[in-house]
Amino acid sequence: MVQFWGDKRFHSLNFHLRQKFGTKVFKVPLDAGFTCPNRDGAKGKGGCAFCSPAGSGDFAGDRSLSLINQFHQVKTMMHRKWPQARYIAYFQAFSNTYGSPEDLHKLYRTLLGEEQVVGLSIATRPDCLPGEVLKVLEEINLETYLWLELGLQTIHARTAQAMNMGYGWPEFLEAQRSLRQRNIRVCPHIILGLPGETRVMMMETARSLSGLDIQGLKIHLLHVMRSTPLETMYRQGEFKLLSQDEYIGLVADILEILPPEVVIHRLTGDSPREALVGPMWSLKKWEVLNSIDAELNRRDTWQGKMYGGK
Repeated sequence: MVQFWGDKRFHSLNFHLRQKFGTKVFKVPLDAGFTCPNRDGAKGKGGCAFCSPAGSGDFAGDRSLSLINQFHQVKTMMHRKWPQARYIAYFQAFSNTYGSPEDLHKLYRTLLGEEQVVGLSIATRPDCLPGEVLKVLEEINLETYLWLELGLQTIHARTAQAMNMGYGWPEFLEAQRSLRQRNIRVCPHIILGLPGETRVMMMETARSLSGLDIQGLKIHLLHVMRSTPLETMYRQGEFKLLSQDEYIGLVADILEILPPEVVIHRLTGDSPREALVGPMWSLKKWEVLNSIDAELNRRDTWQGKMYGGK
């Protein structure tokens, strides 16, 4: 029997949050002024090959503003669409656990005191979770609704090395175990279309995650953005971008093998038009999302239909 979550054939974050909080909840993306060990020299320079100069926080708040001012500026823009909504403060840009435990504790608590904030979502690298930081996260998790978003991208070491990531699958597994020991929700990020990866390799990444204790997943389309090492590789003809049909088929394939309880935070990615080199079809975000829905309908399939080899 087909499974629906509201009007969707996958377990969307919107559905999950409405079930939990009884109303619309949206994430307010913030830039808290972090960097990452792959930029400041601790692990490397230049960052991951695909990461934008804004640390993948291109739609986050203005880092020249205080966190509170950022929060209110971004919230006000989004509030026009959902005037009765509540909020999750989303620490998005760069690596948001890459700091001293004292500073992190203060930053996270800054947003928890804001009216109608129901929780936090914190994006980071798997190698930026030392013991003292985990203690801070454990404490915050006891007080509020918390997600830790971990940038896995791929399980394949060769790809991770080629993308200058500075970490890989073993570091992700250690981070995931440490977070789950503290009952913290884990949402990995994966990227479809990374240079050199076949469909089989991308499905291996998804299948590996489907067997883990994770609570969410973000599926991203590889974007080539200006002023990144990936742009140079692309212009030199080192790889091709996925077509829209290829991407939609992959997303549907991945949803089928995921546990039905995993919350899908994202099915595609965003990039500012002025920064995007390709694929240009990704700018039509709602067309892509509607096409994924249509593909699931066409197949008469849903998230978890093939989970566990069914």
